[in-house]
Amino acid sequence: MSHSAAATAASFAKTALRPTTTSEHWTNALRFRTTNDTFTSELPGDPEVSRPPYQMQADSEGKVDVPQAKFRASRTVRGALWSWAMPMEHEDPRLVSVSESGAALIGLTKDVFSRDMRAAAEIWSGNVRMPGSHPWAHCYGGHQFGIWADQLGDGRAISLGEVDGVCGQEGSGGRWEIQLKGAGRTPYSRFGDGYAVRRSSIREYLAAEHLHALDIPTTRSLALVFTERLVEREETELGAIVTRLAPSWIRFGSFELPASRSDYRLVQQLADFVIRHHYPEIAAQRGNNRYAALLREVSRRTALMVARWQAYGFCHGVMNTDNMSVLGLTIDYGPFAFLDAYDPGFICNHSDTGGRYAFNEQPRVALWNLMRLANPLSALINGEDFTAAASESSPEDHGQRRELEPETIEAITEILNEFGTRYKQEYARIMRRRFGLFAAEEAQDLSAVVQPFLDLLERAKTDYTFAMRSLCDAPLMAAEVLSSGDGRGQLGKLVDSLIARSLAFSCTADSSDWKAQAVEYFRNVYLPRLARDMGADAQGQADEVSKKMRAVNPKYVLRNWVAQDIIERAEKGDEAVVDRALELLTKLAFVDTLPGHLADLEKYAGPVPKWGEGLQCSCSS
Repeated sequence: MSHSAAATAASFAKTALRPTTTSEHWTNALRFRTTNDTFTSELPGDPEVSRPPYQMQADSEGKVDVPQAKFRASRTVRGALWSWAMPMEHEDPRLVSVSESGAALIGLTKDVFSRDMRAAAEIWSGNVRMPGSHPWAHCYGGHQFGIWADQLGDGRAISLGEVDGVCGQEGSGGRWEIQLKGAGRTPYSRFGDGYAVRRSSIREYLAAEHLHALDIPTTRSLALVFTERLVEREETELGAIVTRLAPSWIRFGSFELPASRSDYRLVQQLADFVIRHHYPEIAAQRGNNRYAALLREVSRRTALMVARWQAYGFCHGVMNTDNMSVLGLTIDYGPFAFLDAYDPGFICNHSDTGGRYAFNEQPRVALWNLMRLANPLSALINGEDFTAAASESSPEDHGQRRELEPETIEAITEILNEFGTRYKQEYARIMRRRFGLFAAEEAQDLSAVVQPFLDLLERAKTDYTFAMRSLCDAPLMAAEVLSSGDGRGQLGKLVDSLIARSLAFSCTADSSDWKAQAVEYFRNVYLPRLARDMGADAQGQADEVSKKMRAVNPKYVLRNWVAQDIIERAEKGDEAVVDRALELLTKLAFVDTLPGHLADLEKYAGPVPKWGEGLQCSCSS
């Protein structure tokens, strides 16, 4: 039998269920919510497989009488927001790293994982199932690079279920949806294989926890597992699986897909679900348009998220609407990057030939994406109720929309127009803190203090993270200038250090004009503003302000070259470097001196090596 014939026959064979773990240690440590996962119990699922596979009668070989193709072959799914899914079996899974803070969100400790690492690897690779877990994959669409792509969905992410959050932890009182990325094909895999490689998995695992440490809204990481599976990308690579957490994985595209099919009953069901479980403050409102309130809150959270991206030099790289969370979280880490040299036009995704998702385009794209979300919600904001449509009718029969009322258009326009104001306010708030301006706001801080400094960095191609960290020494200089009128020695050293971390100058003579302008900026603009903010007791306040600045200006960020160095070290056998890098990027990103066991990672705060300048990644992972 040919390979293709064998594959076709296998797709129609019965489906083998993943065995349930026999580890009492794990069954006592974590409880899934059995069949009461809010997403699958309250929202319509794929009618092709209507019952959870683990509630079906299995034969003596642990197989159910449902063809594998129902779980793993790509197909169009209508009238549904999810499909049951089945992780593939992976050869020799190995637990590489666990996020301590991610585990705490769901009541686990690292000790729970280390006590039985083999069992942990089997569970978090998807090889075995936890009791109560009924895996599924999300169905959604999206605009990719500005073009409608129709049905997309979770092509290599499989949600294992929902667990309750732990009181006292972030999101306490809510639920966390646990998801495996790279566990195998689903009905939404299209031309993909459903797997992930170690390279991209290391990047996503570290990035989510690092952004959380930077106070940027994000999904979270729980565990990283390596497998021996060979995965074909540009070249053959070894596989990996990331376990990730979010209160919800619902995206803008989750609304777009049913709207594109005129299934507004499904749009309304999803909107009601999101409000009920994720925006209870909207559900409690009386007399207001709840769907307009939903759009406003999603817009607000998105503005805050993108403002923090811009403040910390984070470039997402693939801001398609299927990669935009309705909770305002950074999701789906692909070809992301942090700025090295400050370059507003930096493009981190080498597939983005037109620069649509360049660093300085991110706020504009976020608003464009919100306009796409506003389209399906507009019918609901317009006062139309699709829940009363006959249940036996097809989705298209209950999707006729009325023309939008002038009041609806006005309300949506007002909400979208608020985005720019909210974004600017949040960006200004963060940048004031990063510049040490904690006491009082001045209307011209962005235009008169922040932007001129960024213009200097852009001209010199100065390392952005290093430059912002260097400002932490400015309070002492400001106090000295205020008290003695001098401070030239310290200021000269600071400016020289910026020149040393700039790419635009090949010799001292090249930088002389820039140095003069930088000194003038510090002496006449920034230091006087900083001294004014510290007040009459600037000398006494300087140390405290400097300390506060060090808490918001990281010394270490997950630059592309840093991620690549970690990946290469792991590939050469030093897999422990992933755990150590996680410690650096979460607990120690803001410290000046590292403990001895991380001393070899101090280079990650140093100059970008020549091989690492301008590194780009692709969407292939």
